[in-house]
Amino acid sequence: MVWIYGGGFGAGATSEKNYSGENLAKKGVVLVSIAYRVGQLGFLAHPELSKESPNHVSGNWGLLDMIAGLQWVRKNIAAFGGDPGKVTIFGESAGGIAVSMLCASPLAKGLFHGAISQSGGNFGPPRPTTFPGENQKRLADAERTGQIYLDSARVSSISELRKIDAGKLPSGRGLGMSWPIIDGWVIPDDQYKLYEAGRFNDTPVLVGYNSDEGASFSPPRTPEAYIEGVKTRYGTFAESLIKAYPAGSGTVAKTARDLARDAAFGWHTWIWARLQSKVGKSKAYYYYFDQHPDYPDSSPRAGYGSPHGQDVAYVFKHLDASNPQVTKTDLEISDAMATYWTNFAKHGNPSGEGVPEWPAFSDTNPVVMYFNQTPHTGPVPSAESLKSLDAYFAWRRTRDGEAWAK
Repeated sequence: MVWIYGGGFGAGATSEKNYSGENLAKKGVVLVSIAYRVGQLGFLAHPELSKESPNHVSGNWGLLDMIAGLQWVRKNIAAFGGDPGKVTIFGESAGGIAVSMLCASPLAKGLFHGAISQSGGNFGPPRPTTFPGENQKRLADAERTGQIYLDSARVSSISELRKIDAGKLPSGRGLGMSWPIIDGWVIPDDQYKLYEAGRFNDTPVLVGYNSDEGASFSPPRTPEAYIEGVKTRYGTFAESLIKAYPAGSGTVAKTARDLARDAAFGWHTWIWARLQSKVGKSKAYYYYFDQHPDYPDSSPRAGYGSPHGQDVAYVFKHLDASNPQVTKTDLEISDAMATYWTNFAKHGNPSGEGVPEWPAFSDTNPVVMYFNQTPHTGPVPSAESLKSLDAYFAWRRTRDGEAWAK
């Protein structure tokens, strides 16, 4: 199992405590955590850099690091007791999005045999000005952003930029540049279109997200602010999306936060599972992590679910049983998730002895595994609302939708 850390492609490290793999490895797997460049050192595109490249592209250095890590695993993992013919990539947040990108990259073909994405997916259309869920730029737009970055560093060429000490380089995050791009080589095109055309690495996938991801990314403080933000991003689709994800009154309801959750993670997971089951030969398994206390109405956390990133400690079995806030069901969910994840890595199917059966997902059998007090199956969360969001993403791929986003 090869872990790819998150951090918005602008941060992250293999050394984070929650990523240590000794507990998960006890489930009978060899675990490797690979490092990759982030921020401007991982994703800077620029015309001069593209000119230097034999492929005439730049900007996806971090993804190339991941691919190099997988090539190392294929060549060397047998010496560590691993099977180079049975490699599963898994990651959370940017790591889960990277897993999705590797599933669509021809450069990663044959380097892995299963994929797990926690709060990931990369099926939104590109746009010059990015938003969560529509994070990617095409090469030409990214190169223009790269030139702006050089201006911020007060240099006029890549050779001058290389003379600056790495620790003194300005941050590129505010420029929207700490993200992989559609370069035509590492990532050939809009991933949704690649999947529709059957141009992807067809392996079993296990994909899902957390119930209250929207609480973790600067949620609006008032219903009015929420409505204004939806109008700014979604234009003529704002009215239908506000109806599908209502704002509430007085305080912002979870239904409103769920639009941010689904735009960034939920829709991508749903579409990924649907496309894999429809176009691919391998199966898709879909989950929804909703493990949290039932907060009383008097609590400031009333109505809140599971935030972004909470699932990582469960998968890696890092919950502290001596902590009074860790419940018996927390430990049971953690062990079940670790079992499902490692079963999937071993067999391409998460089901097995000691855990409830997890059926494969498809449009004709839209069953999701819920992690909420117990592992149990249920329907697609916010299914009708997802259809409204799907209509927006479909329109964004039309000529009018592309022109509107420029």
